[in-house]
Amino acid sequence: MNSVKVAALILAGALLAGCETASRSLVDFAEALPDAPQNTAVVEAREPEWVRATGYAPISLQPGKTKEHKMIQAMRASKLRAYQELTAIVHGQYLFGTTAVRDMVVQNDQFKTAVSGIVRGARVVKTYPVQDDVYATVLEVDMNQLQRAWVNASE
Repeated sequence: MNSVKVAALILAGALLAGCETASRSLVDFAEALPDAPQNTAVVEAREPEWVRATGYAPISLQPGKTKEHKMIQAMRASKLRAYQELTAIVHGQYLFGTTAVRDMVVQNDQFKTAVSGIVRGARVVKTYPVQDDVYATVLEVDMNQLQRAWVNASE
């Protein structure tokens, strides 16, 4: 009976030793890879820094046959306008202006603005009617979350 126990212990030891050798060789192989990223940076959690933007849209000016359809269109337009405002806050606005002067009198003064950018992670805080003919949508986004997304995208 003792010889059976000794044989079982020897067999178990041989099996475990083989596992250790196999797992160690995999670790050595992985460490030897030249392109293996070594990401050891520790990111500390920050309190959210919420930025809010509000978009407004008139209900009566929306296309649609019924008041309900116009209201849905205004809800959508106010949300898109809020996204535009939020994008301007996050990425800034491009301004282009021209002024024409003739005989020291301003003849024409124009400017154009443009907003371009991607905002991910924004959430709708509130959408509601304002008085009788305007719909409003409030969006917010965590600036720390946006910053983390930009850092992760650049890596």
